[in-house]
Amino acid sequence: MTNFNKRICFNINDPLCPTYGTQFKDLLNLRPGAEQKVVFITARVHPGETPSSFVCQGIIDFLVSQHPIAKVLRDHLVFKIAPMLNPDGVYLGNYRCSLMGFDLNRHWANPSPWAHPTLHGVKQLIVQMYNNPKINLEFYIDIHAHSTMMNGFMYGNIFEDEERFQRQAVFPKLLCQNAEDFSYSSTSFNRDAVKAGTGRRFLGGLLNDTSYCYTLEVSFYSYVVGGTTSAVPYTEEAYMKLGRNVARTFLDYYRLNALVERPLKEIEHPNAGTFSQSLVHSGCPTTAILEHRPHGQFGGN
Repeated sequence: MTNFNKRICFNINDPLCPTYGTQFKDLLNLRPGAEQKVVFITARVHPGETPSSFVCQGIIDFLVSQHPIAKVLRDHLVFKIAPMLNPDGVYLGNYRCSLMGFDLNRHWANPSPWAHPTLHGVKQLIVQMYNNPKINLEFYIDIHAHSTMMNGFMYGNIFEDEERFQRQAVFPKLLCQNAEDFSYSSTSFNRDAVKAGTGRRFLGGLLNDTSYCYTLEVSFYSYVVGGTTSAVPYTEEAYMKLGRNVARTFLDYYRLNALVERPLKEIEHPNAGTFSQSLVHSGCPTTAILEHRPHGQFGGN
């Protein structure tokens, strides 16, 4: 974190709250001059899901880089990143629980300041932003790792409003176009009651209809590239590459929503040429972005 402050002037590292294990939970802020559209990213609520930290690291490294896409994103969006929601659990080597034995990702609805201090602090901050008319919290992404499935994929929510549901499908579809290891066919949208206390489910019900909440999952093991049957083992670099692809997908999303107006040819993607070229060579169809509606009923962290 200290190195980030030396590298980029608008990167602020805030100690959000102490925990009972004396590990401080940090909040990384990447902010332009005025806070408007906010992307909130969290990781490592389950301590044993180490790949989530590498994905989050890839997001951070890209956003603080001098890449032209990163510069455009910093000019238009506010990124708030909590890289480690369960620092005590990580320090102790736990797999899912906090120091006090709680699965924090089941307590978003009513977190206790003494039993779930990190969750309580993050939820307070999100509620404050939600109540601030000058701030529009547009994305919440919670990063996890999955022990049985392959590739990267997402869980989203089901809404009665069909238009809102269709809009929610846009970001994972775009990510599939950018990342060869991300599977849109494995992405599902559900309202499984068992997951009601997760960040994705709770915040999806709390925030307004212009906010989209996802769980981003990545396999502990490997991924299969579209059109092949061979499994490619994940490496630390591959996890970080997925993180970089998540970050640059925000450019594609906000170009569709007319927030970013620079010509495509002026903004090159890392690893894939221009955005238009990445669409041509991606493993996902470039048409009918909103037409596919998977119906996963279970799963998610």
